[in-house]
Amino acid sequence: MGKSPDKSERTESSGETAAKPGTSPSEPLGPEPGADGERTSEFVPLKPLDGPPKPPVREPVGEEAPAPAPDQPPPAQDARREQPPLDLLAQLTNAPAPPGTVARTVRRRLRIWTPLVALLALVFVTVQALRPLPNPKLALTGTTRYTFQGARPELPWPIEGQAVVDIDGLGRMGSYGDMSPLPIGSVAKVMTAYLVLKDHPLKEAEAGPDITVDQKAEDDYTNGVPEKESVVEVRKGQQISEREAIEAIMLPSANNVARLLARWDAGSEQEFIKKMNSAAAELGMTKTQYTDASGLLESTVSTAEDQVKLAERAMADPVFRAIVKMPSYDSTTTSGGSTVETAKKQSNFNKLVPLYGVVGIKTGSTTKAGGNLLFAAEKTVGGTKQLIIGAVFGQHKPSVIDTATQYSKELILAAGEQLKVETAVRKGQVVGTVDDGLGGSTPIAAAGDMAVVGWPGATVTLDIDDNGKGVPHQAQAGTRIGSLTAGAGTGRVAVPVTLNADLTEPSFGSKLLRLG
Repeated sequence: MGKSPDKSERTESSGETAAKPGTSPSEPLGPEPGADGERTSEFVPLKPLDGPPKPPVREPVGEEAPAPAPDQPPPAQDARREQPPLDLLAQLTNAPAPPGTVARTVRRRLRIWTPLVALLALVFVTVQALRPLPNPKLALTGTTRYTFQGARPELPWPIEGQAVVDIDGLGRMGSYGDMSPLPIGSVAKVMTAYLVLKDHPLKEAEAGPDITVDQKAEDDYTNGVPEKESVVEVRKGQQISEREAIEAIMLPSANNVARLLARWDAGSEQEFIKKMNSAAAELGMTKTQYTDASGLLESTVSTAEDQVKLAERAMADPVFRAIVKMPSYDSTTTSGGSTVETAKKQSNFNKLVPLYGVVGIKTGSTTKAGGNLLFAAEKTVGGTKQLIIGAVFGQHKPSVIDTATQYSKELILAAGEQLKVETAVRKGQVVGTVDDGLGGSTPIAAAGDMAVVGWPGATVTLDIDDNGKGVPHQAQAGTRIGSLTAGAGTGRVAVPVTLNADLTEPSFGSKLLRLG
């Protein structure tokens, strides 16, 4: 008779599951701890499949697993998954940063900022090195003035009215009287001629455009003769050149031609008068008021000082200067015809021309104005030709024009005697520098003696310029770099200046450190 199977075998064969004490009936039984069979393992994800990651749970095995209490079921599998090994994860992924120190902070910032600073420094150096250099400039470092020794001269001034004597480009030698506005008569025609030549400039040998004589100019001649007004014969329809018209107003002082020029230039006499006053303001003639183009009206007023300002500007025009130094000219508008053979000679009212070096410029007289003369004379001094410009106004001693002329002559001769030449700068004397614009300078010296013209007590202003050619960045010692000048206008003298040492470009350090 065979052996009957034990109880456990029966249970297994019948499909029933025997529960071990302390386990849930629903859980499958695993091998006993210490059993010979392989341990089973269970995969526990580090994060739930449907939620945020959770740390894995280390499940106790073998004898380490505590037995659940008899009356308490074992924890569920999900509960074990929600308790991660925090100590292990903290060591692996969440280790706290070491405590901060000043040295560590400095090192970290250096690692961040050093490359950026280096890049910026490279850009700065490159830009500074490649920037265009400033243009070198000449600077006067020595004396800027030269003063002649001695007391100012006493000139033979008139006993009334006003008088002024200037040396063109050098300054005023002296003046006399109260410079209050007074009538100036035909001296006003200097502004008329100046404006016409400014608006319609001529070359020295050029006659210029023809001007058609209108009825008004003929009527002014016809009416002016019995009135003993200064006029030149003209007839309607005649053609008179611009140059002859200016000769007519500056030598025989033709009032009718002055008004004709005003209409030709500006369209009307009133518009031309506006231009006269505008020009006077531009020249700083603050005490001058023009009310007509000829000066016949006594409401046209000025001063000797203001008219000398105008004369200095007008005499800079070679055509004006050539006309006013003429003793006479041949008119083409007289009744005898318009050919040279029948022309009528018109004399200059300034009887000083061409005596005593006088080269102009204009007389003027009326009953109220008295006698007036605006004059210019040349004087050669030390190989230079100086221009004496002055005025004597408001002379009422008869004959008024002769009185003004006599005082003008005395002033011209006395002023010429006071002019002398002295050496203001010696050859080789350092007079300035070339400034490279970045802090560097190279000395420059006079290439010859500078002789200046003046009179006792006069001060001559010195200056330096590059003659409009610019200053190079590099040049050898001895290179001519410009001129040292004294005075202005016809009184200007100049000597070359040269480098006293090699001129070099600014250093790299100077280029790097420039701020402007």
